[in-house]
Amino acid sequence: MATRQQARMAVVSLLYAYDLGNGNIAQHTDEILEEKKIRNKQRDFALGLFEGVMQNLEVVDEAIIKHLKEWDFERLGSIERATLRLASYEILFGELDSAVVINEAVEITKAFGTEQSPKFINGVLDAISKDKQA
Repeated sequence: MATRQQARMAVVSLLYAYDLGNGNIAQHTDEILEEKKIRNKQRDFALGLFEGVMQNLEVVDEAIIKHLKEWDFERLGSIERATLRLASYEILFGELDSAVVINEAVEITKAFGTEQSPKFINGVLDAISKDKQA
């Protein structure tokens, strides 16, 4: 059975595909999740996250852009952007503690991103979390 982290990794993959121009990725989520063996409760969890990010994409992107400092949103790597979108959605709209969400995002970034990505992801998400608490 898949873990929540594996479900999140699948969502990052879906968001990555969307970011690369595959606008109709939502039509293929069931197939992709099945291919990654994301089933039952974890499938529902992953679909909820993906649909939540897509429905709130503008708000999520605004929160990310606000905390990028010297970075240009469009120049972010697609994996970093996808990970930030997922984790920002969970921080802004989810019920999990922000520290758990940030840790999951950092772990996903270690698996997919560059060597510098985890520190960058951590900083942006920490700022979003603090902003939400204020």
